Amino acid sequence: MPSPPADTLNKLEAEKNIWVASVRPNGRPHLVPVWFAWHADQLYICIDPTSVKAKNLSDNNRVALALEDGSKPLICEGEAAQIEQPWPQEVIRIFKQKYDWDITSDTQYTQLVAVTPTKWLHW
Repeated sequence: MPSPPADTLNKLEAEKNIWVASVRPNGRPHLVPVWFAWHADQLYICIDPTSVKAKNLSDNNRVALALEDGSKPLICEGEAAQIEQPWPQEVIRIFKQKYDWDITSDTQYTQLVAVTPTKWLHW
């Protein structure tokens, strides 16, 4: 698994939103912004298991993610996998610190997904 460029690590820790691109079963793309956590060389998103992106990721785990800065982009291609509970404590802590959000007590966004990067793009 490739690591992100060293000069972009602070962006992964500080940025609030990341765009997630997944593929619908009919091949159409689906693009949405989500909150995320960066930990141990993986991106984590907490999603509604009934959402379009959850359905897409269960059918096709290939995904692309991009931070919001279009002037100095950071794009990740990777493979998504649902994480079963108990979830990693450090990931829970990052969501709480970054967004004041306890993902363990949310009743809608109950699916934690880890994205393992396969390629990084930036300029």
